[in-house]
Amino acid sequence: MISVGILGGSGYAGKKLLQFCNSHPFVSEYKVYGLKSAGTSLSGIFPELTDQITDSKVESIENMSNSHDLYFIALPNGEALKYVPAIIKNGKKVIDLGGDYRLDTKEEYEKWYGITHTSSNLLNQKLYGLADYYGTKYSNINLIANAGCYPTATLLGLLPFAAGFGDEIISASTIAYSGTSGAGKNPKQELLMAEMDGDVSAYNVNKHRHQPEILQTLKKLGFNSPFSFTTHLLPASVGIYTTTSVHLKNNIDEKTIKNYYKSFYENSPFVRLRDVPPHMTWVINTNYCDINISIKEKVMIITSTIDNLIKGASGQAVQNMNKLFGLEEGLGIKSQGAKNVSVY
Repeated sequence: MISVGILGGSGYAGKKLLQFCNSHPFVSEYKVYGLKSAGTSLSGIFPELTDQITDSKVESIENMSNSHDLYFIALPNGEALKYVPAIIKNGKKVIDLGGDYRLDTKEEYEKWYGITHTSSNLLNQKLYGLADYYGTKYSNINLIANAGCYPTATLLGLLPFAAGFGDEIISASTIAYSGTSGAGKNPKQELLMAEMDGDVSAYNVNKHRHQPEILQTLKKLGFNSPFSFTTHLLPASVGIYTTTSVHLKNNIDEKTIKNYYKSFYENSPFVRLRDVPPHMTWVINTNYCDINISIKEKVMIITSTIDNLIKGASGQAVQNMNKLFGLEEGLGIKSQGAKNVSVY
């Protein structure tokens, strides 16, 4: 059985973690630790979960117990740096849902996040937690940097082709869309329904901090082609949708690539290959990533979609926990929410 501590459980991702931990057959207990929320009951923060979780008060992070087996961290960027080194030193395991340990170097982190990294010695010890990638090895790991939401959707779509057919790529470009929950729970005027309704806009153009995370993973597979990444905000609460255009050197048979993807993900229960471009609604409230591939005249279009709070955060974090402890990876997160539409 696993004792779990959740640092920052009062946000959107924290809410999902509570639900997954509460339903997990191998989680014996979970405690939530916070700063501003310390002393508040979970039922007061999430009254809609009254019958779904065990009610307790949020405890102060400063008085955090060191007796848990695993700590999920769902704090703003920069905050995990204050707690992870001590947790690791104490011989415990950490899954960080934020970006503090995803990049491989202190210099790259500080360039993109604008925060001084105070435990860069841990960067080469961490596992980048893209849970559905077969190359991810979990033995002797104490720190997992949960893959970001945009990178998860983008990489699960593009990574197989880059791994098997990278020499065929002239260039790749990803256009990505996210619901507003990706910006967190703190109120912001530009995210009000009155501002967002009926509108779509690009943001952080040529400077989104998930771009180096995507490239870091692709380059380890030998990808050295030009790549662009542009994010947009949708008038929706949850969900991520990505469209990646890959320009090819030669004509490649679409059926061959689809069969390759099917083989690549045959042991990944949460990746579904669709015979049509997926709808975002097919994956909302699930841990699935749905992918479609179309190739015509040396251009491959990859569409992929996820729930940013589940597959892009808490669901993948629990999936990583399951693999870290040698459990069946769907425990606690198997969903009944997806529509039954055809797959390859």
